[in-house]
Amino acid sequence: MSAISSLVPARFLTIIAHLVIVITIFWTREHNVKACLPLEFTQEQYESEDFKLVVALSITLGLFVIELAGFFSGVSMFNGSQGLLSTGAHASGAVALLFFLFERWECAIYWWILAFCSLLPALVEVVLFIAVFGLKKKPL
Repeated sequence: MSAISSLVPARFLTIIAHLVIVITIFWTREHNVKACLPLEFTQEQYESEDFKLVVALSITLGLFVIELAGFFSGVSMFNGSQGLLSTGAHASGAVALLFFLFERWECAIYWWILAFCSLLPALVEVVLFIAVFGLKKKPL
């Protein structure tokens, strides 16, 4: 099995692991929002933090749709660079989000995790979409 073809299942599994953890955070976001607030907080503070977390989680889910569309369409399935970037980013994202859940990190940290572990591979995926469908380049 070549190195690139062995990245395909690893990439798929890390994306799914990251996705499952994001969905878990969505289901249990009440506890994460409370961890972001001081011990005594108002309802407005709670609703504001909850809204910010819902927006961040929704953006993450949208980025997953972009990346999975590129993966399943074959645009980037066998692209070694994207496979390595995506596998590393999503594995790091899964580990970071586990710490986010269990250590009750501040909600602002989620935005950093989103930027490096979801946005970066999705942007590369969009570039590959443009190269394959817009510029008619052959997918690797």
